[in-house]
Amino acid sequence: MARQRNRDEEVSKLYERVPPQAPDVERAVLGAMLLDNQAIGRAVEILDESCFYDSSHRKIFQAICALFERNEAADQITVAEELKKRGELEETGGVLYLAELTAEVATSANIEYHAKIVLEKALLRKLIAISTQTVTECYENTGDVFEIVDRAEQRIFSLSERRLRKGFVPLRPVLHETFEVIEKSHEKPTTVTGVPTGFVKLDELTAGLQPSDLIIVAGRPSMGKSAFGLCLARNVAVEEGIPVGIFSLELANHQLAQRFLCAEARVNSHLMRTHRLPDQGWANLSLAVGRLAEAPIFVDDTPGLTVLELRAKARRLQAEHNIGLIVIDYLQLMTGPARAENRQQEISIISRSLKALAKELNIPVVALSQLSRAVEMRGGSRRPQLADLRESGAIEQDADVVLFIYRPAHYGITEDEEGNPTEGIAEVIIGKQRNGPTGTVRLA
Repeated sequence: MARQRNRDEEVSKLYERVPPQAPDVERAVLGAMLLDNQAIGRAVEILDESCFYDSSHRKIFQAICALFERNEAADQITVAEELKKRGELEETGGVLYLAELTAEVATSANIEYHAKIVLEKALLRKLIAISTQTVTECYENTGDVFEIVDRAEQRIFSLSERRLRKGFVPLRPVLHETFEVIEKSHEKPTTVTGVPTGFVKLDELTAGLQPSDLIIVAGRPSMGKSAFGLCLARNVAVEEGIPVGIFSLELANHQLAQRFLCAEARVNSHLMRTHRLPDQGWANLSLAVGRLAEAPIFVDDTPGLTVLELRAKARRLQAEHNIGLIVIDYLQLMTGPARAENRQQEISIISRSLKALAKELNIPVVALSQLSRAVEMRGGSRRPQLADLRESGAIEQDADVVLFIYRPAHYGITEDEEGNPTEGIAEVIIGKQRNGPTGTVRLA
C-alpha cells in the first residue's frame, strides 16, 4: 500500500496535478460500514484497501475488514480497539474521527453507488500510474521494446479484468431467460440450439456450437485441423450468414484465401499452384470468388498475437460487425504474458483467457491445438486422447468441448471396426463435451 501511495505521489509531482480522488465519498463508504455491518459485505465485493486514496481511510477499511473476517461486530468502539492494537488509532484521527464518519451518514442504502465512485477514482489513478511507468520505461529505453509493450499490455489487462467482475444475481430471472431460450428452440424444426457447424451428424451430437463455449479442435500435423476450422467458418458465414472472425497465426491472408477458394470451388490446390487447372476448374473458382466475397468473414493474420491483443481485436470486431464465431489457428502460436515462468504456464494462461473471452462476448470460440508426440509413440490405432493435449492439462480443463481430428489411413489403417474403407475419411472424435455426449463422426 505504501508503494501505491508513493506511486500516486510521484505521478502528482510529475504532472503537478492532484490525482483523481473522492475523499468525501470514501468517508461516506466507511461511515456506512460502521453504521450497518451488513453493508460491509456489499462494500468488499467492490473495493479493497488499495482503492482508498487517503491512507487513514485505507487503514480504517483494513480494520473493519479484519473484524468482518473474524465475524465480529464493527462499530466505533470495536474498530477503535482494532486500530489501537495495530498502533494506528492516533494516526487515523482517533475515536473522534470514527464518530464523525458515523455521524455524517444517515443510511447505508447508497453504499454500492458510493463504492463504485471510489473504485472509479482508484482505477483512474492506477491507469495514470501505469501510463507514467510506461512513459518512464520508454524514456529510459533499456531492454527490448516489445517487452515494454508486453508489460504495458499486461498492466492494462489486469486493470480491465477488474471491470469485468460480476456479482450474484437472483436465480429467478436467469430461470425465466433460460426457459424462453428453451421455448424458442422447441419452436424451431431443428435440434440445433447453437451455431450450426454444417456437419449434420456433428450437430446432432453437439446441438451446434454453443454461446460462451471454448471448443478445442486438436490433432497431429497433417490431420486437417486447419481445413476443418476453415470449413466451420465457411459453413457458418456462407450458409447461416453469421459473421465470423478468424485469427490465422499460421497462414498469411492470401494463403487462407487460396484454401477457401479451393475448398469452395472443389478444385485441387496442387493443380492450381502448378498451373495445371482445367478450364472447368477456373470456372468453378470464379463462381467461388463471388460466393465468398459476400460472406461475412473477417481475417487477421498477425503472427504471434498476445492474449491481450487478440481479446482487444475480438471485442472491436464484435462491436463493429456483431460476430457470432471466432476461430483461432492455432493456440500454441499465440504469445503468453512475459510473467509466465514456463511454456506450460503460458499455455494455461492463454487457454483460460480464451474461455474468458468466449464468456465475455457470449459466442463460441474455436481454438485449434496441436497434440503431443505421445500419440505417435502409442501402439494400436493411435487414436488421440485428452491426455495428449500438448503442453498443458489446463486446455482440457478450460475447454467445454474437445474435438480430435483423426485420419486412420494416415497410420496405415485401411478399414475401420465395421469393415468400411478409411481412405479419404476423417474422424471427428468428441473427446469431451461438458453438456453432452461423446462420440465419433465420420467425414468424407
